[in-house]
Amino acid sequence: MSGTSLDAVDVALIQTDGRRIYDFGPTVERPYSAAERKILQDATDLAREWNWVGPRPDHAFKEAHRIILDTHFDAWQALTEKAGDLPIALVGVHGQTVLHRRPKPGKIGATLQLLDGEALARRLKCPVVYDFRSADVAAGGEGAPLAPAYHRALMARWSGETSVTLNLGGVANITAFLPDGEIIAFDTGPANGPIDEWIEGHGAGAYDQGGRLAAAGQIHQGVLTQLLDQSWFTEPPPKSLDRYDFSASLVRGLSLEDGAATLTAFSARAVAAGIALLPNSPVRVIACGGGRHNPVLMQNLKGALSCPVLTAEQVGWRGDSLEAEAFAFLAARSQAGLPISWPLTTGVPEAWHGGQLAEVPGADSVVPHG
Repeated sequence: MSGTSLDAVDVALIQTDGRRIYDFGPTVERPYSAAERKILQDATDLAREWNWVGPRPDHAFKEAHRIILDTHFDAWQALTEKAGDLPIALVGVHGQTVLHRRPKPGKIGATLQLLDGEALARRLKCPVVYDFRSADVAAGGEGAPLAPAYHRALMARWSGETSVTLNLGGVANITAFLPDGEIIAFDTGPANGPIDEWIEGHGAGAYDQGGRLAAAGQIHQGVLTQLLDQSWFTEPPPKSLDRYDFSASLVRGLSLEDGAATLTAFSARAVAAGIALLPNSPVRVIACGGGRHNPVLMQNLKGALSCPVLTAEQVGWRGDSLEAEAFAFLAARSQAGLPISWPLTTGVPEAWHGGQLAEVPGADSVVPHG
């Protein structure tokens, strides 16, 4: 998994049949260098300029494709060294999202993840499932979020209660596991994306390490009120966002510290607004993703929500690897012919399948079916 925060490739090994999780193997984080991150950011900027007007500029994505292939291979090598003799039957790879447009009435959405799945399968010498979002979007769905199938498997131990998994990546999204076993999932708003953009734009690093800058600033209540006064926050789910639907420009004119404090509070209040749309109040919210490492964001969340906010680690999950685990789980579901999205998670008309399989040329598939 490589998210819109452009910080690293995360890899995780799990044992699963796409229905249950039987065991957890090693994990690896392969950070991007500053040069690699710039190439991926340039590709994202180019995609936003293009915005589906005219031919897709694939030639201009060539360097980004090379970085994605090389860094994913590096992460794979590190994982297989850790795994030792453990057999690996299948790889699920998300690709790098550079552009996402949600559907509108009478018009399907669009989504673009950079990844050459066939080339990666050849490089890894292992079957690869990729392109998880396109089928959902083509069917009229939002194409996001897709991790809820995995979140439901993790939250199964709390059946009969309402629990929420909160992913704090570039964008924040929630999966609510309801007492009747149903799941509702959607993007709530920004998480780390605008904060990181604000910090980097001021030359103060790639992110607000330890929430230091937000802690030194004051929340601008007038700006915060304006930010929350948008129809997005009362729109019923399902709904999804592009990483840049909310950007650092929202707090233009504030000081570095006050901007960081206001954007951090905004992310937390946006999550609270999303949770308020659920039919049941949750018993717990479990935070995963990079944002859970920001103590100021976590403090804001605890202040904005009426239930306990726990970290993934506090409930025995691997918070830095959850998204990578999710796409391994989705790959197994795809190969088993199981759906990966539903009307209440992405808005598709019915339970929907997704993912393309890239097999290793000339190799017998070792992927279990059924």
